[in-house]
Amino acid sequence: QVRLVESGGGLVQPGGSLRLSCTGSGSVASSYIIGWYRPGPGDQRELVAVIYYDGFTNNSASAKDRFIIDKDKSENTVTLQMNNLQVEDTAVYFCDASSLSGGEKYWGQGTQVTVSS
Repeated sequence: QVRLVESGGGLVQPGGSLRLSCTGSGSVASSYIIGWYRPGPGDQRELVAVIYYDGFTNNSASAKDRFIIDKDKSENTVTLQMNNLQVEDTAVYFCDASSLSGGEKYWGQGTQVTVSS
């Protein structure tokens, strides 16, 4: 069982920045693919950014050039640096840990990001 805890959310003005953290039980980022998600259309969560075992990262189109996903050397914390935040970025952000096969998937409880003037 993998436990994930998100932190770093809050209230920020448009154009501001926040840094979210996803801390796992153990070196989760060396064993799982770690992704940041937020609610999307319907009941789906849409991927914002993902980081793989080898450090390869990928961002959604909305996050490209604004958000940076990274992991620390201990590989138990994955961060999402969010820059130039816009009102439409307001959401609860979740991190998840997935095995490469997809057979395992764990979610954190989420952290609220509110962008408002």
